[in-house]
Order: sequence, then C-alpha cells, then structure tokens
Amino acid sequence: MLKYFLLILLPLLLSANLTFSSNHNKEVAILESFDIEASFLHDKVLNKMKSNNVTIYKEKHFFQAMNEAYLFIPAIKNILAENNVPAEFLFLAMAESNFSTRAYSKKRASGLWQFMPQTAKLYGLKIDEYVDERRDLVKSTEAAAKYLSNLHKRFGKWYLAAIAYNCGGGRLNQAIRKAKTDELSVLLDPKKKYIPRESRLYIRKIIALAMMGNDEQFLLNSEYEHLLNRANAYSISTIKIPRGESLKRVSKLVGIPIDDLKKLNRHLKYDFAPPYLSGYDIYIPYIKLSEFKQKYFEEKIQNIYRVHIVDRGDNLSMIGKKYGVSYRVIMDFNSLKNSRLHLKQKLIIPIDNKTTVAKINSKFYYMVKKGDTLESISKFHKISVKNLKLQNHLEDNMIRAGERLKLYE
Repeated sequence: MLKYFLLILLPLLLSANLTFSSNHNKEVAILESFDIEASFLHDKVLNKMKSNNVTIYKEKHFFQAMNEAYLFIPAIKNILAENNVPAEFLFLAMAESNFSTRAYSKKRASGLWQFMPQTAKLYGLKIDEYVDERRDLVKSTEAAAKYLSNLHKRFGKWYLAAIAYNCGGGRLNQAIRKAKTDELSVLLDPKKKYIPRESRLYIRKIIALAMMGNDEQFLLNSEYEHLLNRANAYSISTIKIPRGESLKRVSKLVGIPIDDLKKLNRHLKYDFAPPYLSGYDIYIPYIKLSEFKQKYFEEKIQNIYRVHIVDRGDNLSMIGKKYGVSYRVIMDFNSLKNSRLHLKQKLIIPIDNKTTVAKINSKFYYMVKKGDTLESISKFHKISVKNLKLQNHLEDNMIRAGERLKLYE
C-alpha cells in the first residue's frame, strides 16, 4: 500500500519541485534584468509585497489591468526592445498607471507612463488643444523608453533608472552622494532614508508585479490563462487619417466599435483628428488593418474643426465673423441653448475647408486695417505680440494700414 502511495506521490513532488525551480530561475532572471543580485529575493518587504499582491490582485487589479492592456502590451514590449530597455519595464507602466491611458495624478502627470507636461514636451510629446500625446500608447512609450535609456546611461544600472523615474535624477544623485554608494540595499535603508519611502516601495512594486506577470502557475490557476498565449496578432496598427476625419466615420467604415476605437486613441481630445495639414496617426486593432485598407476611403471633408477659447469681450457673432461661420452653426454644433458665453469656455468651430482662415497649422495673413494695433490683432487672433513681431521681423510696435502680417497658429 505504501509503495502504491509513493508511486502516486513521487510524480507530484517532482512536478512541484520543477515548478518551484522554474519560478525561482525566472525570478532571478527578472532581478538580473534590473541589475539586481539574486540575494534580493530574500528582501522581507519584497516578499511581503508579493504575498499581499497575490491576495489583492488575484481577484481584481492585476488581471483586470493585464486584460485591459491585452491588445497593446505586445506593442509596448516591441518599443522597449527597440530601445534596448528590458521587457520587465512594462511593469513600471503598470505600477505608474495600472495600464490606463486615462490615468491622471494631482501633480498633473498623465497617461500610461505618467509624464509631467514639461518632461513630455522635452521628449517630443505634443500637448495642445486637440491632443495630449502623454495618452498616446505608442508615442508615450517611445518617449518613456528614451527617457529610461537616458537615465540608464546617466546612472549605469537599470534599478537606478527605475528609481530615478520615480523620484527624479537630481534626488537620486543626492542620495548616492550621501550614501557614498549606489548599492540597492544601502539606498533602501528605511532608517537612513536616502531615497523617499515612495521610491523604496516603488522599485519593489515593479519587481513584484514582474514576478507575478511571469508566474505561469499563477496565470494557469486563474480564468485569465489566455494571457499566456498573447501574440503579436493581438496588437495594434498605426494608420494615418486626414485632418478633420471623425473616429465615428472610421468606426462605421471598418467595423470597429466606437468605444474600442476611442480606448486606443485617448490622446485625441475630441472625436475628430486634429486640424494639422499633414493628417494624424491613430490606432486600430491589427486584425482590422486589412479591412481598413480595403474599405476606408478619404472623403472630401466639408469642414475642419478649430477649438476657440472664449476670451473677455467675445460674443458668438464676433467669433462667427472671425472664422467665417454663422453664429447659429456654432450654437448648433456646441448644443448651446442661448448665446451666453463664459470666460475660458471651449467652443468647437466647424470651419469650411475652402475658407482662407481654415489653413490651420499653416501660416495665413492678416491685412492691417485703420485703427489696428499689434495688441488688438494679438488679442483677436490669440497670438502673442512677441510672436507677431518675430514672424514679421518687426523691430517695434509700429504697423500701417494696408500692411500684410503673417499669422501663425
């Protein structure tokens, strides 16, 4: 009987041992990808976090976040690989935003990688009245990969790049100088407090999430086993659409539910592509790319769109004259019940494509009238006096009636 019992039990024990060995090797590999020694596996805070996370995330957050990001995780991994950033930094995005492109912090950080406006612009992300590219899945990831690469070049180790991403390069520099070493165990000392508590937990959180995301048994024992079989087919494709094109029209032509299309294009602040002359990139599921090529056609758009921010003294009639649009059209388009406007109110203006003023993002000209000043032209067209003088090579504020001024967006 004992012999029979051992014959049954032995394969189970061997299987369990192999699983443990496999997971242990994966965990060591994850630490190595961050330039962290294998001994960090014994870190008490990390192990407590892993244990707590399994309990917390098993039901909700981890799987929901992974499932929501199912479509674009392959694209993120590819971009990280192209920039020689370890794939495990995918979980930095999870720690930052839970893979939500809508994530927004009190400190004004936004998007998947939680870029602050200044850093975003430094890495080429556009933030204007039409788009916030911190929420662009591809462009924000490219910016984050470049930022992380620069931090790695600066500090020499990937765990330091991750910590600097959280607390800033200057703050980390101070910590290293004070500690007289960049060794992780020293920097994480809770008594010395070389780096902020948030950063001490942050690096551990990324590691814990990476370990959970690479634990096959953890995924196999859940209803989200399909996450293991994610392939590039379940990814996104970039397509260019002309200015003024609406997501609703793309959705109907290609057969993509509008909510799914909006989810992939949170960087657009409105339902239409911004009025840049060269068109604009949006994202669709890769499996819809062939259908897009077959069914999509560019329709001659009657209107392009401009966002007007109401300034002091503005009224619908004046705004209508500025853009060559009837004030009734502005009211209808913005569902206004009356003509009352308030300061800083945003109005979407459909401008006829044939109108001269509609050359948005390009230069157009203004003919100076009697009584005009640079200040009045600046205020009316929402362009700074400094910009007007620069574009027109003016040394002072003197202008003459009949003179033609370049106006830039």
